[in-house]
Amino acid sequence: MTEEETLDPQRQQKAKEYARIKRRFMLLDLVLGAALLLAWLLFGWSSVLRNWILSYTPNPWLGVAIFGAIFGGVFTIIDLPLSYYTGFILPHRYEMSNQTIKGWVGDQAKGLLLSVLLGGFLLEVVYAVLRAAPETWWLWVGGIMLLFSVVLSNLAPVLIFPLFYDFSPLDEERADLAESLVRLAEEAGTRVRGVFKFDMSRRTKAANAALTGLGNTRRIILGDTLLEEFTDDEIETILAHELGHHVNNDIPLGIAIQTALTLGGLYLASLGLAWGVETFDFTSVADIAALPLFGLVMGLYGVVTMPLGNGYSRWRERLADAYALRVTGKGKAFVSAMTRLANQNLADADPEPWVEWLLYSHPALRKRIAMVEE
Repeated sequence: MTEEETLDPQRQQKAKEYARIKRRFMLLDLVLGAALLLAWLLFGWSSVLRNWILSYTPNPWLGVAIFGAIFGGVFTIIDLPLSYYTGFILPHRYEMSNQTIKGWVGDQAKGLLLSVLLGGFLLEVVYAVLRAAPETWWLWVGGIMLLFSVVLSNLAPVLIFPLFYDFSPLDEERADLAESLVRLAEEAGTRVRGVFKFDMSRRTKAANAALTGLGNTRRIILGDTLLEEFTDDEIETILAHELGHHVNNDIPLGIAIQTALTLGGLYLASLGLAWGVETFDFTSVADIAALPLFGLVMGLYGVVTMPLGNGYSRWRERLADAYALRVTGKGKAFVSAMTRLANQNLADADPEPWVEWLLYSHPALRKRIAMVEE
């Protein structure tokens, strides 16, 4: 095997260590979040804050906005040291980040602004529905969140991604690659607005590519780190994998399954809120003081259903791999691409079975490579 087709043992050793540390911090973040939500409930902070807000304004819309801002602000401040370590210090320690501290702070500020605007809007809608339909609110909210996710998927490539990355069409030197990728998209039955490069290298050493957007915003995006380190054949197999999701109808299927899972969580949240009215003396299920309980139920539900969602995702990823191999006929390039991704992205190619089952949305890279070799 050539060097490009061989997993680097030293990189894999670092990858396992890096993944292990990230898992520990993920667990710490989950425990911290759950503990904070419980504290808001058990110590009565949420009721105190709600009463303080009501002493200034009875307006429910304004009350939700103020409560959400303070509640979210407290969590953001407490979580900031952990976010800084896992998002800046750790990637630099493992030589995976090119980002400056100024760039990291800027990204955090943009992310916070988006969270305030989009999260605040969604929070207001959820509580408006809770007030209007306290018995069936979870059904209405599920439908609204479905519509919200579809609209956001359509607008993200033109409104959100450009806030974080600079996009430009592939230059004339890569015209052949752009033409072959567009041709692959046409063969897959999807129209794209073009092939664009984006400046991943300003933040990371990792490589990536994606088919983003819906309808008139669908486009192919390639990280500059991918263009610099991967061959055209390797990039074709990576993009063909993404197109496989389109051919296999994974987007509508994924939306349908995610909507079903969301409805399940919202229904459990409706039961939890009804229980909270009795246990914590909330005024109703629409009481903004019950927001920590809402978050706790949805968070626990997400953790419990995560293996189910990841198992489904791994199955669809295997089908997309099979499509990429069938449509390109470039098995060697596919193996080389997967190996490069493992080496460059510091990805653990052969995780423990329980880790893959619990946390991986894609099959382990060694399994993907073995599938081609078989």
